[in-house]
Amino acid sequence: MIQVFFVCLFAGVVAGIEIGFASVSAATIIAPILIALLGVPWYEAIGIGLAADVLAAAFAAYEYRKQIDVKNGLIMLAFVLIMTFVGSYFSQYLPNTEMSWISIILSLICGLRFLRSAKGKEGKNFLSFFMQWDWMKRVLAIGVGCYIGFWCGFVGAGGGMMMLFGLTIILGYEVKTAVGTGVFIMIFTALIGAVSHGYFGDMQDYIPALIFCCIFTFIAAWISSKFANRMETRKTSLVTGTILLVLCVCLIIKMAVSLI
Repeated sequence: MIQVFFVCLFAGVVAGIEIGFASVSAATIIAPILIALLGVPWYEAIGIGLAADVLAAAFAAYEYRKQIDVKNGLIMLAFVLIMTFVGSYFSQYLPNTEMSWISIILSLICGLRFLRSAKGKEGKNFLSFFMQWDWMKRVLAIGVGCYIGFWCGFVGAGGGMMMLFGLTIILGYEVKTAVGTGVFIMIFTALIGAVSHGYFGDMQDYIPALIFCCIFTFIAAWISSKFANRMETRKTSLVTGTILLVLCVCLIIKMAVSLI
């Protein structure tokens, strides 16, 4: 039990910080740690991570409530939920390894963009020409929602990194609006994923890990989102970009080791 406590403490704090600063799904962090250090099966580990996402994302969204694009967020949410089921169906046919590399590449692009923004070199969004029309904003929001939903359904996680890429690179949101809208959407995607994993998986032996991860992730996400929301935008971009790049490096190392 002591080992479970400290492993969950570490996983929850790291995941909570990433939710608060970059709206990265806790499942991305918690699941690999639980699998590697506690031997939790993959399906149950993802379920624990998604459950930790729900409460943490809800409180992070509350802290970012003034930054959330509710109108486009609801549009994206509707298509995210629809495409989650589509992604779940096609996940049995698509190679998970290749999709993981796509996630890493897009996250690297996103992280580099944030670091560039932190240096005052924001650059113009490459779709900014289309953003002058409200109907085009809706179309792009639908497209982003579809791709996020497909990703969530395919990998069985909250899709936080993919969400951040879509909101910043495609829709051109600044970092706080992107994180706020991202955690708002993630509340619902993570809830659906957590319920389904809890129903189809066998969580009975992992209740302590589930409780610890939810508590520690929530506390870390609440504190980090409060801190991030009060920072200057450039500093937030710097921290978020650094977090994404560090996470990408860790994922690359993990995937490279698995191939050896």
